[in-house]
Amino acid sequence: MKSLVLASALLFSATAASGAAEDWKPAQGRLMTRWAKDVSPKNAHPEYPRPQLVRKDWLNLNGLWDYAITEQKPEVGSQKPEHWDGQILVPFPVESALSGVMKQVGKQNRLWYRRRFTIPRGWRGKRVLLHFGAADWETTVWVNGKETGKHQGGYNAFTFDITEALKAKDENEIMVSVWDPTDAGPQPRGKQVRKPGGIWYTPTSGIWQTVWLEPVATSYVRLVKITPALDISSVDLEPECVVSPGGERTSLRIQVFDGKKLVLSTNTPSLENANLSIVNWRQKTSIHIPEPKIWSPESPALYDARITVLRSGRVVDEVTSYFALRKISMVRDGQGRLRIQLNNKPYFMLGPLDQGFWPDGLYTAPTDEALRYDIEVLKKLGFNMARKHVKVEPDRWYYWADKLGLLVWQDMPSGDRSAEWHGPSGVDGQEMTRTPESATIYERELRALIDGRYNHPCIATWVPFNEGWGQFDTVRILNLVKQFDPTRLVDGASGGNHFPAGDIIDHHQYPGPGAPAPVTDRAMVLGEFGGLGLPISGHTWQEEKNWGYRSFKTREELTDAYVGLTRKLHPLIGLSGLSAAVYTQTTDVEGEVNGLMTYDRALIKMDADRITAANRKLYTSPPPPPVVKQIAPTSQEQGVDWRYTIEKPAGGWFAPDFDDSSWRQGPGGFGTRGTPGAIVRTEWNTSDIWLRRTFELRADFELSDPQFSMHHDEDAEVYLNGGIVLEVHGYSTEYESHPIDKHTQAALRPGRNIVAVHCHQTVGGQYIDVGLVDVEPATK
Repeated sequence: MKSLVLASALLFSATAASGAAEDWKPAQGRLMTRWAKDVSPKNAHPEYPRPQLVRKDWLNLNGLWDYAITEQKPEVGSQKPEHWDGQILVPFPVESALSGVMKQVGKQNRLWYRRRFTIPRGWRGKRVLLHFGAADWETTVWVNGKETGKHQGGYNAFTFDITEALKAKDENEIMVSVWDPTDAGPQPRGKQVRKPGGIWYTPTSGIWQTVWLEPVATSYVRLVKITPALDISSVDLEPECVVSPGGERTSLRIQVFDGKKLVLSTNTPSLENANLSIVNWRQKTSIHIPEPKIWSPESPALYDARITVLRSGRVVDEVTSYFALRKISMVRDGQGRLRIQLNNKPYFMLGPLDQGFWPDGLYTAPTDEALRYDIEVLKKLGFNMARKHVKVEPDRWYYWADKLGLLVWQDMPSGDRSAEWHGPSGVDGQEMTRTPESATIYERELRALIDGRYNHPCIATWVPFNEGWGQFDTVRILNLVKQFDPTRLVDGASGGNHFPAGDIIDHHQYPGPGAPAPVTDRAMVLGEFGGLGLPISGHTWQEEKNWGYRSFKTREELTDAYVGLTRKLHPLIGLSGLSAAVYTQTTDVEGEVNGLMTYDRALIKMDADRITAANRKLYTSPPPPPVVKQIAPTSQEQGVDWRYTIEKPAGGWFAPDFDDSSWRQGPGGFGTRGTPGAIVRTEWNTSDIWLRRTFELRADFELSDPQFSMHHDEDAEVYLNGGIVLEVHGYSTEYESHPIDKHTQAALRPGRNIVAVHCHQTVGGQYIDVGLVDVEPATK
């Protein structure tokens, strides 16, 4: 995007006095990234912050501002600071080390900012817009003592026209006040809490994205909506323009470029505006793209667009943007199961849960290079997707995902409180009742999220709710999201608490992997799994009380465990119809040490080559799902007969030549009804059960990757042809895969084979069913 480089090169400097800038230094945080040394008041996020609506002239207000923390009072204006506490480096949140402050504010206080600036001479006669990328949560702005606007919302950009408050020739003053209740309020807040610990992290209050000024004519492009239509090689460009009154004709010129090559140029019909009021004018233009280049993670082709506003033939405004041709949809496979498609081809999506936290900047990455680095690492490790978890990133993160080729599942930041869940898998059909204020805030910020990130081709799926947190009026909300954006999928309730709406049924399992029972009307995904932990000394947020869902001691053990989990995904893709999987997580975050990278991004914690190879076996381009062949089927689809007894048998009961003719016979699975995930065909309600069955292999059999498929509650032992080959403890809530090592594979033989199983139950539900499959993974 040449225009981005040009815009960045032409930005005006608006730094604080050189003496203050030279004296500034970050606070000493618990853990710093390597990019922290590059941060200073002179270069705090200098890049143009809005890459899909770029103008050449702008004034970056990042840098040192005065700050103060005062007691929260009913009237905002009455509590303006009499004294200032020091200086803060914008756009880093006040709680972060890179802000230079590193203090928590709290619900009972209000955070204040102040800085001065001078309008460049070339801007005279133009309107001046003040933009905030984001500030958390309720923001009030004054310019030269005049209140110019108020905004609620911690994740979406907002703009005020401050023209009437400015002094054209003199120095101007901006004052900003922000109040943020964090988890004491009902507003969307994601993982932020006042008392961090476990899966909850340090809050971000106040300004946390770039603040900038921009001159515009009295008629200008306010926004543009971009909708690709891959099937007809077309894109709809729909600018919305602010048009000033007068007798002049207003029209738009739209140009599309492939690199430096002009693809086409077209002019829209004119607007005749003789009214005495300003109007918002939307003009949709459908543009056919000849010989289109299609966007995908493997080939992230982007087109540039230039939109020019003409008044009676004169150029009064010009912006640049970009777009891509790509399509997200679903299709039924040969078994009638819905699978997710990219560009009209089934496409398995694999990526990490991405929290978007930084040890030195919290919600704000130290630099644009750091923001890009995370995406580059994920691509290097063979992922094609990331689930942005209950956080919305600055526009430039999505720009890098668009440019580098990474699909994104975008969560709505959670807030308020949770519905009641019971048991390891939660429940379906549970909702909370929000207050009218809470519901209004949620829906307003949900709409702002979708509108604000709609144009990014990387975004494939919207995720309105996670694990029941703040979940309310589910069917209506999911339908509303689909109404806002019918071009993407809706994962309505990630992790459980499902309702019959949306496009996806989403299951979480740690460490997993596993899959929910297939449904006919939604695609099936594994929205979270893994969480494998490894603390690395010198790279942790805290010395003690670090945790993962399952912990390891060495890099080799961690890598082996991850590769083992990916092997278990293969039968879920091929046999169960799994369309996507999300591993927890991109990096360690505070006390969580289950990242692919350390929190400071200094180390990739696993063997990168092995991880990349394991990941890429899960998909190809175009990607057929792995072929899963049944060797000894489970009883998921149809009951399979076993010999069984609930009385302890004689020794050697697992031997191939043991006489089990006196045992009972019945179809699996065996257990008590109501056990999570169980498909009970034969009732078993005692402490122990012993099972035997046979299966046949051809004389010329060859196996690629044989795996046991088993659902157990609780401890189980599996024997193959007289030798023990698998022991599991505890319980599962669905069928899980257990890869077979080379030694066990050697026990398989042509002709008749015997599987014997013992399951022991202590408390709660109980269930056992076992099968054997062979997986032929998708390969490049």
